[in-house]
Order: sequence, then structure tokens, then C-alpha cells
Amino acid sequence: MPTGRSGSIRLFRIFGIDVFLHWSWFLLAYYEISARRGWGHYSSVSWNVAEYLGLFLIVTIHEFGHALACRQVGGEANRIVLWPFGGVAYVNPPQRPGATLWSIAAGPLVNVVLAPIIMVIHRISLLMGWYAAVPDLHTLLHSIFWIDITLLVFNILPIYPLDGGQILRSLLWFLMGRAHSLLVATVLGFAGIAAFIGYAIWQEDAWLGAIAVFLLLNCWSGLQHARALLRFAKLPRRFEYACPSCQASPPIGEYWKCGKCGNAFDSFQTGAVCPHCATRYEGTRCLDCGATNPISAWSTHAVNVNSTLPTAHV
Repeated sequence: MPTGRSGSIRLFRIFGIDVFLHWSWFLLAYYEISARRGWGHYSSVSWNVAEYLGLFLIVTIHEFGHALACRQVGGEANRIVLWPFGGVAYVNPPQRPGATLWSIAAGPLVNVVLAPIIMVIHRISLLMGWYAAVPDLHTLLHSIFWIDITLLVFNILPIYPLDGGQILRSLLWFLMGRAHSLLVATVLGFAGIAAFIGYAIWQEDAWLGAIAVFLLLNCWSGLQHARALLRFAKLPRRFEYACPSCQASPPIGEYWKCGKCGNAFDSFQTGAVCPHCATRYEGTRCLDCGATNPISAWSTHAVNVNSTLPTAHV
């Protein structure tokens, strides 16, 4: 997944979350609005613009659903980037299946909530006689309602990295652990993307093909991450320690990087002191869940390493 800041414009900040818009969004917006103008659905191009902005308003609210849910379970989420293909909420939930499941599922749930809200607005507009005064308003609300439903259905497809694929991965996590669940989800994702590519070719739709390529690249990235997790899980462990937050034992080796000199070191071997520049750290980050605690707080009762599969980190 791209980092999102390069080539992006900061739009606003709300709830401590920065929302960015990538410059390429304008190119696709111009193309889409121009194409829809030829459909003749509206009396003025301004309504085509409103419809397109409505699409990305729904996308933005959807991504806020992910971000706020992630924070609710104690994770980090401070950035959303809007791309031509949609939006990306950069979330880092606690590395637990339940926390990850809620962080992902909250996005589609936002679309579920939006549907009746749009229907209420439609009903009010009808009763107030706004449609008679502004006929294009009816077309706009009708289009936005079906945009919301389409985004909901598309996102819950069990194809990684779509929300549906990540929800599937979170459910599998309860049964087979972090790394194997990601591996299974990405393999199934490739099968789904292959079908999606076939559908795009059948429809002769270049836009669907571009989305398929975007999904393929992210699915491949997920597969590489799963392989890294599996390799990392096989490393020898210090079973005399366990993370206070997730109970995972730390690996033996130089997997912690000094923020001052940039050298790697083994925090548990050196007592959280960089041997290269003598910088002392108050806390040591768990490579499994990301929590930072003093070494003195790490328990001497570690769980079996196979019960938690840590994130690759250097």
C-alpha cells in the first residue's frame, strides 16, 4: 500500500485525523464528470460534479468508520488518503483478531447506516416539494443511494485486500493465527481477483481492469507480509520474558533499531541500552503487538510462541 503523503494535498483535519487528496484524483474526476455529462441525466454539469463529490463524501465517511473504530480498540489512526480508486484509512489496530475485525467491519457498517439516512432525506425532499422545484435533486439522491449500496456490496466481497477479504482474514485469525490467516486470505484473494479480471475483460471495461490491477498489487504485498510473518515466527525466543500487553515472547536477535544512531541491537540483551551510542530507552517495543513497556514490566511467564505470530520488524 502506498504511503499516501507524496503527491497529496492536505484537505482538513478532524478528530485528530488528517485527510489528504492525491493529485491524480483530479484527472479521474475530470474524466468521469465529462463522461457522465454525456449521459444526459442532469440539466447542468454542476449536478454531475455534485454526484461525484457525493461519491467521495461517502468514501470519506466510510474511511472515518475504519479510523474511529481502530481508535476505539486502542489502535492508531491519524491519516486518510483519497485516491482515484477510493480511499485508504491508514490504521494500526492492536494485533488481536477481535480488534482488527472491528476496525475493518466498521467501514461497511457505515454504508449500512448511510442507506436509511439517504432514504429519510429522500422522503423529506418529497414531502417538502423540493423535487417539484428542483427535479435534478431527485436524480442526485437516487444516484447517491445506489452509489452507497454498490460500494457496500463491492467492499464486502471476500477478496483481499477489500474489506470483505480482511474481515475473512480476521475471522480465520481466531482459528489459525495471524500469519496463516493472512496467507489463506491472500491466496483466496488471488482467485477472486482472477475472476474480477475475467469480468473486466468480458465487459471490456478498462476502469474495472485498473481496479483489478490495484487489488492485485495489494494482494501480492499481503502475501509477502504473510511469508515474512511465518519466517519471523520460527526465530528463537526469550521465554523468560513476555510482553505485558499480549504475552508474546521477544525474539533473540538485533531487531530493535536505535532512533539516535540508527544501529540495530537486542534490547533484552543490553537492558534497553544501545551498545553503539549508549542511548537508554525507557520502554521496549513488542514486535508482536506494537505496545511499548519497560523491560522490568515484561512478565517471566510467556505463552507458547505458536499462539501469537509477530509482525516482521527491523
